[in-house]
Amino acid sequence: MTQTTETPAASGPPPTRVPGGPGRAPRVHRAWFVAAVTFVTIIGAAAFASLPGLLIEPLHGEFHWSRGAIGFAVSVNLALYGLTAPFAAALMDRFGIRRVVAAALSVIALGSLLTVWMTATWQLVLYWGVLVGLGSGSMALAFAATVTNRWFVARRGLVTGILTAAGASGQLVFLPLLSWLVEHHGWRPAAVTVALAALAVVPFVWLLLRDHPADTGLAPYGGEYAEKPAPVTGAARRAVTVLLKAARTGPFWLLAGTFAICGASTNGLVKTHFVPAAHDHGMPVQAAAGLLAVIGVFDVVGTIASGWFTDRFSPRRLLAVYYALRGVSLLFLPMLMAPSVHPPMLFFIVFYGLDWVATVPPTIALCREHYGEDSAIVFGWVLASHQVGAAVIAFAGGVARDVFGSYDLVWYASGALCAAAALMALVIRRPGARPLPAV
Repeated sequence: MTQTTETPAASGPPPTRVPGGPGRAPRVHRAWFVAAVTFVTIIGAAAFASLPGLLIEPLHGEFHWSRGAIGFAVSVNLALYGLTAPFAAALMDRFGIRRVVAAALSVIALGSLLTVWMTATWQLVLYWGVLVGLGSGSMALAFAATVTNRWFVARRGLVTGILTAAGASGQLVFLPLLSWLVEHHGWRPAAVTVALAALAVVPFVWLLLRDHPADTGLAPYGGEYAEKPAPVTGAARRAVTVLLKAARTGPFWLLAGTFAICGASTNGLVKTHFVPAAHDHGMPVQAAAGLLAVIGVFDVVGTIASGWFTDRFSPRRLLAVYYALRGVSLLFLPMLMAPSVHPPMLFFIVFYGLDWVATVPPTIALCREHYGEDSAIVFGWVLASHQVGAAVIAFAGGVARDVFGSYDLVWYASGALCAAAALMALVIRRPGARPLPAV
């Protein structure tokens, strides 16, 4: 891999005081506390992401809904999660991070709570698909990208990896509990738990999170002090304008394409269908959910390590390696399914967990390289493609299971797509290199 050169700002000590302002610089920069609050917030909101894969079998058994119909509701959730993200990033510029995130958590809680009284598939689509999808989209990785861009100049890759890993940590915390609730008390208590977890985080966001370093009289970590910019009006217009501008460049389409495959092979496939697929082979639901939780453990390690690598190596080559390894692992998965957990399956879980969302830090770094101040919104649109890819596979996986009685075809297709993503990552040009033709 090609080692990149860090900017002087990234290596020097972070200025922390307003020029000419009184007082001594704090030993620990406030940016790290903001990052910690963001981490806890994403963990609390991650409960809702743990539930869809656990709902397929209980809803199919109670209401006799097809797996395709349930998968469609999940696909709406995933698609709106992505399509909302760029507008949420723009809304954070207009109204502030605290207001947007607090409102998003409240919408997640409302949608999850309403599912307790549903009796028809359209209600599942409305409550879980639309409401939770819109709320979760505002809590998407664009939130982490916005916090990182505002509060950090140095260590951006590392912080991005830590905040991205928060989602996996939330899955680790909630998935065993939710699977136990579903197994012993039904899916409704699990939905209520998700609602309460989202609401519990709101006070932390409102009281502890700050929108900009200037709010506390500080410079961003590793950067120089700057006044807080005025609120940006026309959030929706700005999000669309940034999309139209980015869509004229080749790197945007390559990033969007690779990230669509990333979403298809993670949230859409494994997070949604791994538990029912393992259950098809006789594995108990709690055991399969426990394996997903283990993925969450190793994802924390892999994503933080990926952030560290992104500060030091070519993000293009990192993406190519990540996608190639993921594709190989998915091709072997159908042969590893069994009624019980055995060493080869554990090896897959560890290997796949290290690669789960390791793609995020280098993808954000490439957005930052190519699109500068608009990078958070551009990444929001790239994330939209991630979730559209996830939505397609979440629906297609359910249909494939209904039609063929097996998920094997979906695993093999996803492995092949990951190989294509590895090649696409290598094609992304470096800033200043000869540009690709405009689209």
